[in-house]
Amino acid sequence: MLDTSGAGLHKRGYRIEQGEAPLKETLAAALVKLSRWSPERPFVDPFTGSGTIAIEAALIGQNIAPGFNREFLAEEWPIIQPATWDQVREEAESLANYDQPLDILGTDIDHRMIKIASENSMEAGLGDLVTFKQMQVRDFTTDKQYGVIVGNPPYGERLSDRKAVELMYKEMGEVFSNYPTWSKYFLTSYEEFEQAYGTPATKRRKLFNGFIKTDYYQYWEKDLLEIRE
Repeated sequence: MLDTSGAGLHKRGYRIEQGEAPLKETLAAALVKLSRWSPERPFVDPFTGSGTIAIEAALIGQNIAPGFNREFLAEEWPIIQPATWDQVREEAESLANYDQPLDILGTDIDHRMIKIASENSMEAGLGDLVTFKQMQVRDFTTDKQYGVIVGNPPYGERLSDRKAVELMYKEMGEVFSNYPTWSKYFLTSYEEFEQAYGTPATKRRKLFNGFIKTDYYQYWEKDLLEIRE
């Protein structure tokens, strides 16, 4: 077995700082892909933390290769010429669509995390393509249609946090129910999420966040539900 990457492949190279329980970049990208979001639609991460989900959405939206701005251990191997690496990077660059407009918003209650998310987005080469804003989830409003919300809210793993988390889930259900044309996707290990949220999910998918067993609760937009029914 040979180590070709050095640092784990989930490390894209843009995360300068992170919060206490960061979501791996690979899992964040998977959450975006599973939502079937397309770059023509608005995208919101209401628990953005260090910005990973929103940043991965932007990279996917503009077809930027994952890990494009990082280094790999195999680059030091004499058997692979530097010109080969240059060629591969040029090919990836040619496939990126930097002119694709995006409407991506990441919000968080913690202003420190908003600063960190903005810095990580800059490091990823996205500039101000992604908007980050300090805001509580209960204050979310929009007049846009057919957007996608992907969030990794607090799980309430500690018993002392359960009541606060249940209240937050309830507020989420109340706020997001005002946007029937939006699809919503939430990752959590909280087994009573649907009861607290107030609505059963359209679909659930089991995923692991590190060693934590979680469910990905999917609430499809009204039009999509009618088509599939």
